Amino acid sequence: MVPVARDRRANAPQPQREALFFERLPPLSLYVHLPWCVRKCPYCDFNSYEAHGDLPDDAYVSALLRDLDAELGFVRGRPLASVFIGGGTPSLFSGRAIARLLDGVRARAELAADVEVTLEANPGAVEAGRFAEFRAAGVTRLSIGVQSLRDDKLRALGRVHDSVEARRAVELATRAGFTSVNLDLMYALPGDDASGSMADLLTAVELGTEHLSWYQLSLEPNTAFERRPPPLPADELVLDIERAGRDLLARRGFERYEVSAYARPGEECAHNLNYWRFGDYLGIGAGAHGKITLPEQAAIERRAKTRNPRTYMTHAGTSAAVAIERVASAAQTRLEFLMNALRLTGGVTVECFEQRAGQPFAAIESGVAAAVSRGWLVADAGRLAPTPVGLQFLNPMLEMFCEV
Repeated sequence: MVPVARDRRANAPQPQREALFFERLPPLSLYVHLPWCVRKCPYCDFNSYEAHGDLPDDAYVSALLRDLDAELGFVRGRPLASVFIGGGTPSLFSGRAIARLLDGVRARAELAADVEVTLEANPGAVEAGRFAEFRAAGVTRLSIGVQSLRDDKLRALGRVHDSVEARRAVELATRAGFTSVNLDLMYALPGDDASGSMADLLTAVELGTEHLSWYQLSLEPNTAFERRPPPLPADELVLDIERAGRDLLARRGFERYEVSAYARPGEECAHNLNYWRFGDYLGIGAGAHGKITLPEQAAIERRAKTRNPRTYMTHAGTSAAVAIERVASAAQTRLEFLMNALRLTGGVTVECFEQRAGQPFAAIESGVAAAVSRGWLVADAGRLAPTPVGLQFLNPMLEMFCEV
C-alpha cells in the first residue's frame, strides 16, 4: 500500500470531516477559445461555428482581453505556466490578431520563463502561410489537425485539406522555427483497416514530429456522424489497431504518457499535463471553461463562458457571460481528480492528490486497495499509476472510488 505523505496539517486548524483543505495553490494555465472554422466537421462536438465572410478579429480579441481582465483576481501572483489557443480553427485568425492577443496577455499576467504557448492549426494553405507570423507573435508550439494522411479518409471526415497540404504544413512549421509540433491523428476511420491506420501513423512519424495525439474516431452526441453513422471498424479490429500502433510508436521512440498522447522524451504537452494533474486554468472565449482553487472557501470553482460568439462579444467581462459551479464536495473533488490523473501512464503522487484534491490519502485508500487487487493500479513509493490493463478499464476503476 502507498505510504501516506507526511501530513503537514498537524499545526493547522482541522477542517470538519469531508471538508476540503488546500494548503497551497496548484500551477495556473490559460485556455483561449477561438470558435470559428472553415467548415464544421461531421464528427466534431466542440463549440465551433462556420465562418461566413471576414472574421471579427479585432472585436473578438478585445472581448477576450475584457474577459481576462475579469479573471485576473484568480491569478494570485502565479505566473502562467502555459497558454493554449484552441478552437475552432485558431489559425484562421491573422498573425496580427494573435500578436495583439498575446501582447495583451503579457501585459496583464506574468508568464513563466519557460512558458509553453500552443496554437491549434489546420493544414490549409492560408493558415499554414501564417505560421511564421504566429511564431513571431510568441507561439512556441503548433498543434496541427491532420487527422489522416489518406485523401479518401480526409474526404470521409469532411476535412478541407488534403494529404499534400498536411505534409506541407509540417514543413512550413519547421521552416518557421517551430521546434515543438504536435499532430492530431485519428484511427479506426470509416471503412478503415489495420494496414491503412498503420500507414497513416508511420507517415506521421516520418514527418519528424515530436508529439502525436493519436485517438479513435468516436460518434459524439449532436454531431452529423451521430445522426448518420458511417461504417466503422469492429471492436476487435480497433483493438488490433491500437496494439499495433502502440508497438510502432514505441519502436520509433515515442512514449505513451496519457491515454491518447505520445511524445518523444521531454516533448510532452505541458498545458494538457496541467489539466490531467488537476492544476488550475483560466478559460476565456466563447464556450471556454476554467477551473480555480479557492482555499478560503474550501472549494473549487468551475467557470463556463457563454457559447454563442456574438453574445460573448457583447457581454465578455461581465457576470452575464459566465456560469459558475462551486464544488465543495470531497467525494466529487476526488472523483474529478482521479478522472484526470488516472489517464496518465505515469500516474501522480499521493502528495499531488492531497494538495490538489484537498483531502488526505485515507479518503481513497480503500478504492486504491480494490483497484490494486484487480491489477488495474500500481501503488508504490508514494505514487499511484494505472497499469496497461487499468488504462483499458478506467471507468470501472473510477466506480470503485465512487463507493468510498
